[in-house]
Amino acid sequence: MISLQNQIVLITGASSGIGTACAKVFAGAGARLILAARRLERLQELADTLNQEFGTATHLLQLDVRDRPAVESTITNLPADWSNIDILINNAGLSRGLDKLYEGDFQDWEEMIDTNIKGLLYLSRYVVPGMVKRGRGHIVNLGSIAGHQTYPGGNVYCATKAAVKAISEGLKQDLLGTPIRVTSVDPGMVETEFSEVRFHGDGERAKRVYQGVNPLTPDDIADVIFFCTTRSPHVNINEVILMPVDQASATLVHRHN
Repeated sequence: MISLQNQIVLITGASSGIGTACAKVFAGAGARLILAARRLERLQELADTLNQEFGTATHLLQLDVRDRPAVESTITNLPADWSNIDILINNAGLSRGLDKLYEGDFQDWEEMIDTNIKGLLYLSRYVVPGMVKRGRGHIVNLGSIAGHQTYPGGNVYCATKAAVKAISEGLKQDLLGTPIRVTSVDPGMVETEFSEVRFHGDGERAKRVYQGVNPLTPDDIADVIFFCTTRSPHVNINEVILMPVDQASATLVHRHN
């Protein structure tokens, strides 16, 4: 098992859900954390908690991954002692709406494509060259079972996660001959702010998604990501698909009513 002591881990979408859970598990292993998200005050709260609990060194980035010039400027201007990123966790992502494709909201489409695909590409494009130069690194992309199986109303979101799957496979091929690892972690139902974001803040509708189901938690996903990044250096876990026991596919869910 690889030690993460003093390794630099960059986590996008770190202000909530899976991103926050990853920050905690990596902080517990002694990593130094670059936490990126749009909500700086949430990052600051998280950094304070991690510092109190683990004495974690953190560097905070108020960043919208959709903004390519901002990503470029942020990564190229990292302080020298934060610039050698060992692990990149491309976690920033979201879903908007459950409309039929022919009734879809253009704004929702743009937001999903710009965050889930282009944001992931921008971060990878600016971080991975340094990994190649240093001869070490690991990229973890947050995919979804939605990238393996389309469900009703999921059209564009599922397309973005299918893109994450293809990008992860392509990046692994591009890095062949280097020691750099690429992993895609593809969860089923995880209870986070995900559904609330999808339904534009409709908390009641979001709650119904998980009703009668024991969903995965952000900690479950962080645990799997941690496992993937701590394997022996010659081991690459390409892809992990995980679901709650109450789920058998994107559409088959058992509800305890």
